[in-house]
Amino acid sequence: MNCKGQIWLFGSSSQFGHKAIVMKIACISASTVPSGTANSIQAMKVCQSLAQVGNEVRLWLPGSRAAPWAALAEQYGLETSFPIDWLPANPRLRRYDFAWNALRAARAWKAEAVYTWVPQAGLLALWAGLPMLLELHDRPTGRIGPWLFRQIARHPGKKRLLFITQALQRTLEREQGLRIRPGEAVIAPDGVDLERYTGLPDAAQARRQLGLAQGLTAGYTGHLYPGRGMDVLVSLAQAFPEVKFLWVGGRPNDVVQWRTRAAQMGITNLTLTGFVPNRRIPLYQAAAEILLMPYEISVSVSGGGNTADICSPMKMFEYMAAGGAILSSDLPVLHEVLNPTCAIFCPPQDASAWIEAFRQVTQDPAQRARLGTAARAAVQGYAWRQRAQKSLQHLFLE
Repeated sequence: MNCKGQIWLFGSSSQFGHKAIVMKIACISASTVPSGTANSIQAMKVCQSLAQVGNEVRLWLPGSRAAPWAALAEQYGLETSFPIDWLPANPRLRRYDFAWNALRAARAWKAEAVYTWVPQAGLLALWAGLPMLLELHDRPTGRIGPWLFRQIARHPGKKRLLFITQALQRTLEREQGLRIRPGEAVIAPDGVDLERYTGLPDAAQARRQLGLAQGLTAGYTGHLYPGRGMDVLVSLAQAFPEVKFLWVGGRPNDVVQWRTRAAQMGITNLTLTGFVPNRRIPLYQAAAEILLMPYEISVSVSGGGNTADICSPMKMFEYMAAGGAILSSDLPVLHEVLNPTCAIFCPPQDASAWIEAFRQVTQDPAQRARLGTAARAAVQGYAWRQRAQKSLQHLFLE
């Protein structure tokens, strides 16, 4: 392969001890951009990180309406720009037309590698002889999805399969009856922009900046989908009227539903902000001394399905960087990152256990400080830039 340039040691990557390759990387995502979905945020963060470590990056997305970069930077919390192209896509063709057209555009751009979340595009890239990175967040679905994954896994071309958790790799290997060859699989959990969490104010000052009421605050950021533990959060708000509860995010209809329910239950210590641009999320997280992650046994995502056994939530890394005391559901997959030194684990959907653990942490400021300090230290290995380096490392070296 003729890389665009030679191997460089960038200032941004030298802190991680890795070498970076300067190349033209075509990113192909089926996410709707702009939108509030986690997959769109994740795709934009990945593209930015690939650019930040020195690569020339271009992103192709389905859609017919472009969005100005300034608006995207605000919504997704981006600092480094990269070009984006939107291509028409017929929903009835289930991404095949989009994958084909995106790959044609990437080849016309003279891409030297394809980084994608779309298996159709990944297999087309391999058939075209391009090095390919496929990022996997869930089991392949539909009648064709498992076949596409098996074809990619067995293809002899230069490739990298990026699994967000070890649990996901083990699950896919078991369910698809195959073994990924050494060097072709990388565990790449989601990440965080560590620089955005540097120099944040303490909780009281963050609340002042945001115009929030003062007092011990427990925060939750993210969508209000089924499986996110909202019933547990309501139970906590009822049980601790002296604590402020802050929910940040959610689709408009979900926010209205939960505001109405809280009012009907007489809960007055709960603030729901609705959508907040990603750029402002760190300040909201800093405003809470306690950060809550009450996932249920079955966790829904924007596209449906259950990811409770294989997930890598972006909010987990953001919580760690924010330095609050994390209370998390005790899902086995979360132990790939969290441990008892940096989080308190509670049984999923057990409101009484959550109430007891919450009571203890509200009464022990020293414990909250210890948990926050340990979480900040542990998250240093999960920067988006470091993830980009790890994803590319050794793949293009002959």
